[in-house]
Amino acid sequence: MGGRAITPVRVRDVTIGEGTPKIIVPITGRTPGELRTQVEALTGVDVDLVEWRTDFYDTITDTASVVAQARDLAGQLAGIPLLATCRTRHEGGEADLTDEAYADLNVAVAESGAVDLVDVEYRRDRTAVNRIVGAAHARKVAVVASNHDFAGTPAKDEIVARLVAMQDLGADICKIAVMPQDAADVLTLLDATRTMHEEFADRPIVTMAMGGLGAVSRLAGQVFGSAATFGMVGTASAPGQVGAADLKGALTMLDRALATG
Repeated sequence: MGGRAITPVRVRDVTIGEGTPKIIVPITGRTPGELRTQVEALTGVDVDLVEWRTDFYDTITDTASVVAQARDLAGQLAGIPLLATCRTRHEGGEADLTDEAYADLNVAVAESGAVDLVDVEYRRDRTAVNRIVGAAHARKVAVVASNHDFAGTPAKDEIVARLVAMQDLGADICKIAVMPQDAADVLTLLDATRTMHEEFADRPIVTMAMGGLGAVSRLAGQVFGSAATFGMVGTASAPGQVGAADLKGALTMLDRALATG
């Protein structure tokens, strides 16, 4: 498609940025028991990565507890790559942390040896962001820089600019999610994805329009350059998530259609 080469990100046996978009399933349990139940529910489901939303965890302010739970989850997942995400209220999540506490938590998780990727909200305090990115890369943990706009859909150039900024700060994967108000907003997100992928990206990007209106972006993102998509098993962690099994079927069908030219 474009002239720039994408450097894929390999975590365990999964390569993000090559082939069919990878399916990421979030788990949001508030207790170790709830998390174990959610992991057990993944049995038999075609999942590429699991995202642990640490912001839902009851003892998120106890860093040692979070690190211990990350290690438990890594064992339970038996080789499925684990992405740790602390989504703050600024970006539609549950956590209300200072920049310092946010950095401390994510640095500890990145250094735990239990996770393969860590999410970083790129608009947080730059010192905090740089601390997390540096700690993660020192442990060979991939960084997913992210931005979530629940108020609407920025203009195409702004979406591209945010993704470029994430790339410039050293993220391995750049992710943005927006909230469309109409079909035109979904097209804006998809066109921004295409432009970023073809003209600026040298690493994988992940984009989506949220809500029911944006579900098409979760199904057909690969046409425009999105390297992964989020599907649910049980409870959705964001508006518009599609069941992982249905998502796999749609991605496989689209992959076959694209292969035929």
